[in-house]
Amino acid sequence: MDIKKIKELAQLLDKEQLTAIEVSEGDSTIRLERNPVNHTVIGGGFGSQPNFDAAFSVAPIASASSVAVSKEEPVDFNNASEFKAPIIGVYYSAPSPDSKPFIEVGKKIKKGDVVCIIEAMKVLNEITADKDGTVIDICIQNGAVVEYGQVLFKIQ
Repeated sequence: MDIKKIKELAQLLDKEQLTAIEVSEGDSTIRLERNPVNHTVIGGGFGSQPNFDAAFSVAPIASASSVAVSKEEPVDFNNASEFKAPIIGVYYSAPSPDSKPFIEVGKKIKKGDVVCIIEAMKVLNEITADKDGTVIDICIQNGAVVEYGQVLFKIQ
């Protein structure tokens, strides 16, 4: 993949307000991600234009031959519901560092199940599911700061 294509993908990521894009070409796979909470601005100061080309992290993904491919039915993200953060704070996926996470990809949840904890102003708030479904994507890392309305999970 050439740098021009990577820059085009980065611009598409920004233009469409996406958080990630993954593209495979032959044996190569590239994933561009951006964290909507922590924006990286390169160069400049007050009133200058940020360099968005450098604000995206680019990490090579393992080749297809070294990754176990699941034969399960592909997930349709177009029909997924987004579970968004109801408050601002620090996201925790488990009740304690030694505990299993509340949810994992593929786990079925029911309305009222605790799906995470968000710490706000030194108060640990248990966040519950607002509907039944199956978790198809977790969009946040444990310990990350979340904004109000930020997508945490995708449920189908």
